[in-house]
Amino acid sequence: MTDAAGSYAVTLRNLERRFGEFVAVNRISLDVRQGEIFGFLGPNGAGKSTTIRMLCGLLEPSSGEGTVAGLDIRTQREEIKRRIGYMSQKFSLYDDLTVEENIDFFSGIYRVPREKKAARKDWVLDMANLQEHRHTRTGLLPAGWKQRLSLGCALLHEPRILFLDEPTSGVDPLSRRTFWDLIYEMASQGVTVFVTTHYMEEAEYCDRLALIYRGELVALGTPSDMKGSLMADQVLSVSCERPHEALGVAAGLEGVRDAALFGRDIHLMTEDAGDLAPRLRQVLEARGFQVGTMEPITPSLEDVFVSLIEARDRADGSQQEFKA
Repeated sequence: MTDAAGSYAVTLRNLERRFGEFVAVNRISLDVRQGEIFGFLGPNGAGKSTTIRMLCGLLEPSSGEGTVAGLDIRTQREEIKRRIGYMSQKFSLYDDLTVEENIDFFSGIYRVPREKKAARKDWVLDMANLQEHRHTRTGLLPAGWKQRLSLGCALLHEPRILFLDEPTSGVDPLSRRTFWDLIYEMASQGVTVFVTTHYMEEAEYCDRLALIYRGELVALGTPSDMKGSLMADQVLSVSCERPHEALGVAAGLEGVRDAALFGRDIHLMTEDAGDLAPRLRQVLEARGFQVGTMEPITPSLEDVFVSLIEARDRADGSQQEFKA
């Protein structure tokens, strides 16, 4: 690694992980700044959790190199585990233990100094709003409460880098919003937060994003960058009846690069939304569809995501066709 690695919380160069012939992570390179909320975005099975497990010292890379907190992810894995906070999507708690017993257990795992244990326990209970439930068995807690407790346990030893692997999976929207408020608070104190998610609205909360698909890094930048420079096409939003059927008609029209359903509307990626709209309305109405509004809109991250992965799929299909 270069000397510049010291100015970053995480650095990766050509990181790869194989399971037999299957490539789960394919030569990923990126840097995460200290104090940054960095989002790792992608669908289930894209390679997000495999990457984060390598960064946390839980899985050895097949090739490539990287550092976490200045430590080598190949040769200093045990030291990395002691220097970071890690929260998995399963919350990593013991349901048969009480809230307080879980905190005590993780205090030991993270080697919290004896003189700090009481103060850190109180901090977790306050942060998670569980002071009145300290003797409650953890398995009886609602998912949002477990989530906050798991975050508190991951922060007991006051790490400067926090890895969150799909931390809001399975919790209600209000708990997710509360959880992100806690993430902002951690970042404001200088903690680097590396979070994986497949929720597009959560990606908007991050300082920067990496989009991973089929194990490859397909985009890297701020949310506004991705919706600007990475999205060359215009997006035409179409409201009409029977949108599932209309989608198939619209997708086959000349000038439509990609088409996807967004709720009850259709989003079409095109070079010229102004040219496409009248032609599309004419075709749909001729097919018997009742068409409502048609208007160009600012692309969402989901539009960018769909556009990028479908472009990657087309490229992969073209390569396979060429090889054949």
